[in-house]
Amino acid sequence: MNKILSAALLGVLSAAPAYAGGTHGGGHGGGMEVGKPGEAAHVNREVAVTMKETDDGEMLFEPSSFSFAKGETVKFVITNAGELEHEFVLDTAERNVHHKAMMAKMEMEHDDPNSVRLDPGASGEVVWTFSNTGTFEFACLIPGHYESGMHGPVAVLDGSDGTFTKGTVKKVDPKSGKVTIIHEELVDLEMPAMTMVFRVADDAMLDQLKAGDAIEFVAERIKGKLTLTALK
Repeated sequence: MNKILSAALLGVLSAAPAYAGGTHGGGHGGGMEVGKPGEAAHVNREVAVTMKETDDGEMLFEPSSFSFAKGETVKFVITNAGELEHEFVLDTAERNVHHKAMMAKMEMEHDDPNSVRLDPGASGEVVWTFSNTGTFEFACLIPGHYESGMHGPVAVLDGSDGTFTKGTVKKVDPKSGKVTIIHEELVDLEMPAMTMVFRVADDAMLDQLKAGDAIEFVAERIKGKLTLTALK
C-alpha cells in the first residue's frame, strides 16, 4: 500500500511543473522571460487595448502590436468590446503555444499578474515591467481565439544606453515605415531641436504613434539613417 501511495505521489510531483510552466516562473532573475509584475507607482506609460470580434468571425486586439523600451513599466488598460469572453496574456510565443495546447485539453482560467480574463463589456488592467529585450507576444489563449487572430508581437528594445528626447509626432507614414517628429535637442547625436523624419527599429512602434502624440524617444544612426530605437 505504501509503495502504491509513494508511486502516486511521485507521479503528481513529476507532473506538476508541466502545469506551472504555462504562465508562471521560468525567467531571468526569478521573473519571467517577458519581464515581471510592475508597480503602479512606477508606471511610465498607459496603453489602451481593445478586444473584440468582427462580423466575418475574426477576433482581434487593437492595437495589433506594441514596442517598448527595456525597463519600461506599462499599464495596459484592457476592454472587452466583443460579445464573447476574452483574455489578455503576456508571454513568449513558445510558452503561449504550450499553454494554449493545455487549455485545449481542459478548462483553465488564468489568475496571474501577466494576464486578465474579461466578460463582454468588462475592463481590467495589467501592470508590467519589461525587464528583458526581445520579441514577445500578447494573446488570448481561450480555445479557438488565438487561431481566429487574437495574438500580436511585443518588441522590447534596448534604449538603456541612449538619452530619451521629448517630442511631438507630426506625421506617421506606415507604408514607408517613417515618422516625422518635432523634437528637442538630440543630445547623443549633437543635433539641435528641429523637425525631422525618422525610421523605426521595429514596425510595431508605428502602431503606437499618431499625429499630435507627445512622446519620449531614443534615436540612433543605423546604417546612416536616423532611427527610433526606443519609445515611451
